[in-house]
Amino acid sequence: MTTIQNALQAVQARIARAATQCGRDPASITLLAVSKTFGPDVIRAAFGCGQRAFGESYVQEALHKMAALTDLPIEWHFIGPIQSNKTRPIAEHFAWVHSVDRERIAQRLSDQRPNSMPPLNVCLQVNVSGEASKSGVAPAEAAPLARLVASLPRLRLRGLMTIPEPSDNVNLQRRRFRLLKELKEALVAEGLPLDTLSMGMSGDLEAAILEGATIVRVGSAIFGERVKRTH
Repeated sequence: MTTIQNALQAVQARIARAATQCGRDPASITLLAVSKTFGPDVIRAAFGCGQRAFGESYVQEALHKMAALTDLPIEWHFIGPIQSNKTRPIAEHFAWVHSVDRERIAQRLSDQRPNSMPPLNVCLQVNVSGEASKSGVAPAEAAPLARLVASLPRLRLRGLMTIPEPSDNVNLQRRRFRLLKELKEALVAEGLPLDTLSMGMSGDLEAAILEGATIVRVGSAIFGERVKRTH
């Protein structure tokens, strides 16, 4: 059994335990393997172990991998900060974007999404911990952005994403994730069709699942410590 296979099974077991703890079906939680900085061979190996959804943060790096893996029906998710000059390749090559936090970015993604492709699945990134260094819309400003995204013809508003500050305090982890869950519930009560909470990573996925995560984004627990980028 490969190292990646062992790691994937261990993460799936963590997901299943957390889901069972709060009475949820483990199958309702998608594991997104965060493959940024890892090469196509590593992704191919994980695909061979049954993993289908992969998350990338750097556009050029992701395009290189996509070109090398065109034979595999991978579901590609963009999870990094979005620069205005990178919206076109994101709109043209990804199935999901988790990190929309500005109206201008949402409008460009809709305008540039090819008509031949299904609408782009979008999560709004929300800064639940208020860190100045973090991307994301403030919780109080999420509703107007959500309404805009829901109105754009080539986007499909799916939910919310967050990256709270790192912490070993499970109560703090859960408070941050609960804020995102409550924000989603408020938007759904407004009539917005949200079904996704993208939250939780290698160190805090259990807390995220207990608070309703439907996608957990896991990198180091599957692939090991991230390779340092040289550019």
